[in-house]
Amino acid sequence: QASQEELKAAYRRLCMLYHPDKHRDPELKTQAERLFNLVHQAYEVLSDPQTRAIYDIYGRRGLEMEGWEVVERKRTPAEIREEFERLQREREERRLQQRTNPKGTISVGIDATDLFDRYEEEYEDVPGSSFPQIEINKMHISQSIEAPLTATDTAILSGNLSTQNGNGGGSINLALRRVTSAKGWGELEFGAGDLQGPLFGLKIFRNLTPRCFITTNCALQFSSRGIRPGLTTVLARNLDKNTMGYLQWRWGIQSAMNTSIVRDTKTSHFTVALQLGIPHSFMMVSYQHKFQDEDQTRVKGSVKAGFFGTIVEYGAERKISRHSVLGATVSVGVPQGVSLKIKLNRASQTYFFPVHLTDQLLPSAVFYATVGPLVIYFAMHRLVIRPYLRAQKERELEKQRESTASDILQKKQEAEAAVRLMQESVRRIIEAEEARMGLIVVNAWYGKFVNDNSRKNEKVKVIDVTVPLQCLVKDSKLILTEASKAGLPGFYDPCVGEEKSLKVLYQFRGVLHQVMAADNEALRIPKQSHRIDADG
Repeated sequence: QASQEELKAAYRRLCMLYHPDKHRDPELKTQAERLFNLVHQAYEVLSDPQTRAIYDIYGRRGLEMEGWEVVERKRTPAEIREEFERLQREREERRLQQRTNPKGTISVGIDATDLFDRYEEEYEDVPGSSFPQIEINKMHISQSIEAPLTATDTAILSGNLSTQNGNGGGSINLALRRVTSAKGWGELEFGAGDLQGPLFGLKIFRNLTPRCFITTNCALQFSSRGIRPGLTTVLARNLDKNTMGYLQWRWGIQSAMNTSIVRDTKTSHFTVALQLGIPHSFMMVSYQHKFQDEDQTRVKGSVKAGFFGTIVEYGAERKISRHSVLGATVSVGVPQGVSLKIKLNRASQTYFFPVHLTDQLLPSAVFYATVGPLVIYFAMHRLVIRPYLRAQKERELEKQRESTASDILQKKQEAEAAVRLMQESVRRIIEAEEARMGLIVVNAWYGKFVNDNSRKNEKVKVIDVTVPLQCLVKDSKLILTEASKAGLPGFYDPCVGEEKSLKVLYQFRGVLHQVMAADNEALRIPKQSHRIDADG
């Protein structure tokens, strides 16, 4: 985004710094010639609008292609960018053709009521009755994949298997979805199963206004009892920036009307819903608080009351790795009893383990359902998850270091050569700044700093950049833009893939100042806020 004037000013300054005629030492002269040529090549590329556009889009590879195979020379920068965007769209379409977007759910229901609801008198003479019996009483597996046919048509194949107490069945469905316009799409569904007959369905989505949409789903289920029609319609509207309102009408086997309001913000998620229907009518209120931490921790609670009874749920979820989220919810209800629900989301796969603890409201079951998962999680996180993530990060960093080792070595040699060539210029700059009581860089370090006691075992990786930073001082000012400082003259990356900072101790008007800036943070000195108090 630099202007032509800024490019010319930077080019002149670096030419004066690296010009071979300014260095008599043969070794310094050779190093100056190499850096001077690099600066000249960079300016040739960036001063020409066409080559600059090609470099911005394709990098050095675009400039090295013979015969300008990438793009015609007569094109303007705007045309070059349009061409690049067209090629990007084509690549996205090819990538879309290869994408199946698999989604799956595995649910394993566990009956652990024998832990709390035991009948000692009845089983006291049975061998092995002293051990609680924990059983898997139901399972459910579902999977779906998408197969893009064209840019607007997609085929979706899904299937599921379920079993409960020794009885079960399954079904398979095929859906064909077509995007008809930017405002809507339609979907045809065909299905069959061993417990139920063929299924034919039609689903339509349509944006009525920029803030309102409607979804309609009608189905015909064929069975030995005849044809069972069903219809579901959902009308939704944006009430404000973070709030949605829904109206749902369902007609068929379980007819009902439902209305709900959902408010989702950066720190919270709130839902209130009311349903009137056969056989269930209920009212539900839920709240979820989102902590703004690295692990994206969330705590939630809900109350649901209706003809079936009352259920109170509370729980939490937390990100345990880049693609995995672990959650646990305690459900306490009348007459449902106490259950613990554990859920693991791994990318697009969901693993769900509902554990039914008791049919009664026992305080001991509520206590163990609440405390048990917390103790197990913190123990696993400290002993297993955290060491595993640390080792995985180290492996990724090591792989990145190996792949960039030769480039970093070259950058290091260029930076060291640049520092040697800067010595004379820096000496003159310091003399001029001392004469006017201006800006003098006392010490400057760039790299990875460790100030947190929890990371005291990590190694500090910094380089001394006092000379190259002083060389950038002009008229008692130092201005760095929002870009990685590893690209500055005399700098290189001392710790690839890790967070870096720049720490500067400088003197201005005879007073010491100190500042630390993140790698991509803009920096402007001197500033009054950087001043070091004499008492401190």
